Amino acid sequence: MLFHLEDTMTRDEASGRGPGSGDLPRHPRAYADDLPASGAWQPGDPVGGRSFVDVAHGRPFVLEGGGVLEEVTMAYETWGELAPDADNAVLVCHALTGDSHAYGRSGHGHATPGWWNGVIGPGCALDPDRHFIVCVNVLGGCQGSTGPASMNPSTGLPYGSSFPTITARDMVRCQAGVADHLGIDRWLSVVGGSMGGMQVLEWGVMFPRRVRSLAPLATTLAASAQQIAWSAVGRTALALDPRFRGGDYYDAEPGDGPAAGLAVARSVAQVTYRSDEVFTDRFSRELVDPRSLYDLWDRFQVESYLDYHGAKLARRFDANSYMVLNRSMDLHDIGRDRGSLESAVSRFLSVPVMTLSIDSDMLYPVHQQVSLRDVVVAAGGRCDHHVIASPDGHDGFLLATHEVGVHLADFLREVE
Repeated sequence: MLFHLEDTMTRDEASGRGPGSGDLPRHPRAYADDLPASGAWQPGDPVGGRSFVDVAHGRPFVLEGGGVLEEVTMAYETWGELAPDADNAVLVCHALTGDSHAYGRSGHGHATPGWWNGVIGPGCALDPDRHFIVCVNVLGGCQGSTGPASMNPSTGLPYGSSFPTITARDMVRCQAGVADHLGIDRWLSVVGGSMGGMQVLEWGVMFPRRVRSLAPLATTLAASAQQIAWSAVGRTALALDPRFRGGDYYDAEPGDGPAAGLAVARSVAQVTYRSDEVFTDRFSRELVDPRSLYDLWDRFQVESYLDYHGAKLARRFDANSYMVLNRSMDLHDIGRDRGSLESAVSRFLSVPVMTLSIDSDMLYPVHQQVSLRDVVVAAGGRCDHHVIASPDGHDGFLLATHEVGVHLADFLREVE
């Protein structure tokens, strides 16, 4: 599944233990030498708000693609109190580089503030005073749930390149195990954007009796050719970092891991997450150093912005998790092996759905959410569709918290 470099270097060199490791080429961006080989959370690190549960229960966990995991631990966080009849529980599903820390401050085991502060919080659409809110770090992630950086019980070493391919359906089965553990038979709503929206849709198809409503935001029924193309470029850039070592880099010292490859992959994605309007208004053609222009690696301000976000991700994320989760998004197609999209959607026609678009989203454009609405309505179900005017592109579902919250709050009030 993961790209291997053994064709061009010895196995010792590929693992970082051989004499060739120190001679590997450096990326011209010259990312900081202290970037970790992996930003994955590991046992012994501060726990923060995380809780953990084994969802495999001592049995092999067979994945949709045929792989098998002997153990599966899910890290999750909760906010609020579960009602006596458990009818106020909301599952929030995170996007590609998100994790279980959807709400709260940074620190104490969490590198960044909650990624949906403003949608979640007192007085917000998802209110801990009214709702019991759950967010689970997905299978394949790197912030406490079983993923490539986790210890393989068969070898006592990180899975690395041996971690199997996963899909959104595998993620949802694990989330269902968390729901069972928490005593939640039926979610008031399952909510999420982008990759999170893919999970939301799979909840509707796989467990329609366990959801009262669905809110898949800024997402799609099936990954498009263009989305797959952007993903492929990012993954290739990451795999070609010689310090990626085919996915087995966990014993590398700081500065000797695949941080540059991960940063470049993130930079590619960051371009697709924002709009031309935002880049032009914020950066125009300004230089980092106005006195320096003609060297090949002199930077425009927009390049500095991309480098910053790439390095920031390398400090809190894992390159293998990026590969695995990014590939799972390419595989997303709720109609796969179910006859058709219409056949899949027919499983949750009794469940009200709300989808939402960002008008400047070039990665998950408005027509994809319109298609989602139209397929649901044509099959006889209900799907409300809203368009938010925001210059922030795909990231608008994370940044336009007031507008997202208004639509989500109205929808949940009606469901309740």
